Amino acid sequence: MADPSIYDDGDDPYRPIRVGDPGPAGDAAKWGMLLSRFMRIVALFWLMQGLMHWRIVLMAKQSIFDTMPQNAAFAVIFFAVLDLVAGVGLWLATPWGGVLWLLIASAQIFLTLSMPGFFVGGYWLIGVNALLIIMYFGLTFEAGQDVDAPRLRERRRRREARARPAPRQEG
Repeated sequence: MADPSIYDDGDDPYRPIRVGDPGPAGDAAKWGMLLSRFMRIVALFWLMQGLMHWRIVLMAKQSIFDTMPQNAAFAVIFFAVLDLVAGVGLWLATPWGGVLWLLIASAQIFLTLSMPGFFVGGYWLIGVNALLIIMYFGLTFEAGQDVDAPRLRERRRRREARARPAPRQEG
């Protein structure tokens, strides 16, 4: 039979749920929730960007390949498709959504540097994308901290304390 003294309150699967209690995951659950909210907010902006690119493609009186330079037309199509896909991936908080978004944000930075008039906002877009990328990495780092490490260290310390014989008292 398992020794009940090695379990803490977080190990109890029948432990009641309390409103406002972070649970056994503690702060890491809070950071994970912040990361998923951040991803959803960024997803809304990326979905809007994708729809704006599709507006350029669909509302043009002539084909964009006839009116724009070829590399700019390909960039519009590239961002029209991939902004929407990245937005859906971010909304679902999937790892591939974050990776695709990072690639597209990097592509936006590169394109803004190489063709300054392509995006509305120009160099401000570089700053916003850089800030969003830094926030994403920060939130990902905090959410990825080992949730179980403190609990496992405490459990090991208690087990070792029980296994060690009590010191002899002379007297």
